Amino acid sequence: MDIDLLFKIAGIGILVAVLNQVLAKAGREDQAMMTTLTGVIIVLLMVISKISELFNTVRNTFNL
Repeated sequence: MDIDLLFKIAGIGILVAVLNQVLAKAGREDQAMMTTLTGVIIVLLMVISKISELFNTVRNTFNL
């Protein structure tokens, strides 16, 4: 697993947490929720691509 992926996920998490707190304190809870949801979707897309690579590697390893 690439360490850069972990740093990217951590960076996105920190950025989303800060934006969520700032927007929640400003009384914009709806936008805070959308920011959190967007962050989760971005991370899921990054992880899904890595899972796809894993399945392809397993498929090629076992000649399936």
